[in-house]
Order: sequence, then structure tokens, then C-alpha cells
Amino acid sequence: MAPVHPPKISTFDVPGMVNIDTKGCVRPVEVYTETSFGLYMSRPIVDRPTAHWLETWLLPDLGIAVSDWWWNPGHERDQDFYLDIATITRDGARWVLVDHYLDIVVQHRRSTQVVDVDEFTAAVAAGLLAPASAESALHATLRAVRGLAAHGNDLDAWLAELDVHLQWRKGGRTA
Repeated sequence: MAPVHPPKISTFDVPGMVNIDTKGCVRPVEVYTETSFGLYMSRPIVDRPTAHWLETWLLPDLGIAVSDWWWNPGHERDQDFYLDIATITRDGARWVLVDHYLDIVVQHRRSTQVVDVDEFTAAVAAGLLAPASAESALHATLRAVRGLAAHGNDLDAWLAELDVHLQWRKGGRTA
């Protein structure tokens, strides 16, 4: 296993209409929408041969960011949603996501898989993720997996039960 990295941080600057990604690159954002339950972002992906667009919902109360990637032909992945387990906070009009290593891949109405457990455990062992943050990440992961399982791996159905209704640009998909 490669050496573990410090937690990745992304900034969502709503007034500036930019997203500062985990590598510190400033990416222009086409759409930001704030709701009572979170923040939606839609932006192009630059200089990545596998994908060309990204839609993400930050859901701070659930400790997750839900992303839908638009893959380039020949690079499609068998996933409908990718959930990052994270701490999401607001600093004025800027939102900050601190990734907690664990991720969930959702195949709509087919399966849910927790991934990157090895990164999570290595980060905890290396002291890169405080015990309280690690515990919070595990609770968020378990809550999401239980919710998805109870709703037949249907993300929209689980979130609707929590009065969270995500709107997506891609294909007009809505909850």
C-alpha cells in the first residue's frame, strides 16, 4: 500500500463561483445552488481524460458528499453515485469539505459498496484522522449503508425519507 496522505480538503467558493479542488487547483463552477439541507455544484472537469463533468451535493448533516461523474466514452464506470464521507462546514459563503477517506459506491437499485477502508485505517493508525473524526466517519458510513440497504440501494428513496431531495442536471434526474 502506498503511503497514506493527509486528509484531502476542497473549498466551494459560492460568491467566487469556483471550486478549489484537493490539489489546490481553482476550477470554475457553472452552477451553485444552496438549499436548507446542502449545497449543489455543477462544473466541468478539465485535463482528465476519463471524465468531463461533475455534479456534487454537499450534505453536511449526513457527513457525505454525493457525486455524479459524467464519464467520457470508453471510460464509463459501473456506478451511479459516489459518496465521500467527510466533514462539511461553512465559513461564510464558502463551504469546506475535509475528506475522511471512506467512500461508498452506489449502483442504483443494485448494490452499495464501501471502499477505501485500507486508506481509512492507515490514516487512523498514522494519526492523520483524530479518533473523534474517525468515529464520526464510521457513524456516517454506517448510517448511509443502513439507509441505502433499507431502500433497496435507492439513494433518492433513502434521502427522501430524510426530506432531502436532490436535483440533478444530468438527464433531468430528480429524487
